[in-house]
Amino acid sequence: MKSEELAKLIDHTLLKPTANFEDIDRLCDEAVKYNFYSVCVNSAFVDYAVKKLLNTPVLVCTTVGFPLGAVHKEAKAYEARKAVSQGALEVDMVINLGLLKSGDYFEVRNDIEGVVSAAKQENKDAKVKVIIETCFLSESEKVTAAKLCQEANADFVKTSTGFGTGGATVEDVKLLRMLVGNTMGVKASGGIRDLDTTLKMIEAGANRIGTSSGVAIIEELIKKSR
Repeated sequence: MKSEELAKLIDHTLLKPTANFEDIDRLCDEAVKYNFYSVCVNSAFVDYAVKKLLNTPVLVCTTVGFPLGAVHKEAKAYEARKAVSQGALEVDMVINLGLLKSGDYFEVRNDIEGVVSAAKQENKDAKVKVIIETCFLSESEKVTAAKLCQEANADFVKTSTGFGTGGATVEDVKLLRMLVGNTMGVKASGGIRDLDTTLKMIEAGANRIGTSSGVAIIEELIKKSR
């Protein structure tokens, strides 16, 4: 895989709570330099990142209900709507794990549907990725979560926030790809810091990678290709 091809699979991510405007500037500059697919920032920085990336091919992705997912569904929908209205074209929402583990699948689906509807009402081209936080789920819960994401018309199912007890695994990516087939994207995120891990996730079925180590990964590939 060429570095240009790999870069277009990467959401260049900065979600730490201490991130400031200087950090966002650096993130955006790196994304333009390496031609990453998007930058992924917390929703408070969407407007700033969109203006920073104006007239570049790099999209802005943001998080909703991050990192716990345990906020009211109407709050998630509002956060998604506001972010897309400011120019974000991708929304990574966190599933309500407590409702899922309680067996309240109707409300879990409603939660996702609310974000999908809010985002696409603002911009029909907006995409919604649902973070199911695989490290906290049994295999049967992963199956259920993926099904609910499909039923709610989300665009991607995503493994992790990076704030849980574990990140993406090859096994989880393979499972999610098997479950959703070609009907949805699969985003692997959490703990992906080197080229070997990245390529394994792609081979397992991920068609988007969320990482804060995008520059190091691409530089590793460039060096290896020489």
